[in-house]
Amino acid sequence: MKLTKRLEKIASLVSEDITLADVGTDHGYIPVFLLENKIVKRAILSDINKGPLNNAREEIEKRKLEEFTELRLGGGVSILQANEVDEIIIAGMGGILISEIIRDGFEVCKAADKLILQPMQAPEELRKYLYENNFEIIDEHIVNEDFRIYEIIEARYSDKTIDDVDEIYYEFPKKLVERKDPLMKELIIKKINQCQSILEKIGNAQGEAIESRRNEVSERIDALKILIDKMEDCNDFK
Repeated sequence: MKLTKRLEKIASLVSEDITLADVGTDHGYIPVFLLENKIVKRAILSDINKGPLNNAREEIEKRKLEEFTELRLGGGVSILQANEVDEIIIAGMGGILISEIIRDGFEVCKAADKLILQPMQAPEELRKYLYENNFEIIDEHIVNEDFRIYEIIEARYSDKTIDDVDEIYYEFPKKLVERKDPLMKELIIKKINQCQSILEKIGNAQGEAIESRRNEVSERIDALKILIDKMEDCNDFK
């Protein structure tokens, strides 16, 4: 089975010889790939809708993996018990929805060795939730597929209080900035250019609300340029 770059990266983050849960599994491509390649020993595939679960069942039966899998119909991690699996994948959903899934199944997520999370939108909301609820972000990854950038977060619950995090790192992950990831630099520069376009549209317009907006956008540009400077000495934001 050939995975897309996004799914391949997610699969590469799963540990060997574990029991895996893939929440919102859709066609079940990731757990099927991992089982076929004998990376994981067992997988629970869940989805809130019957259609995707039936698609996953077809993939499993085609590859004769029924002995190593279990299909469960239900939303979020409500289909799991604490300590039933080692790692949990929650991918292909919005960051707010993933946060809600973790919140609603907190004890299950807290007990997992690792959460592998791939938000389609609002990754900053997900990071904020993780930091505020004592989930340590172990690592972060970024993948470019079909002209779209996908962000992937590895996290686990920590008994230690997480230090306060600069809010800029909710949107632009600190670990990727520290690694000077070229895709992250590209994303930051894109945001800078968007902000500069806003300032150009505002132009010389006057008014209290306009001035407030101009200051807000200018401050954001300054903050983003600081991130770029942390990645490397670069004054070219074109």
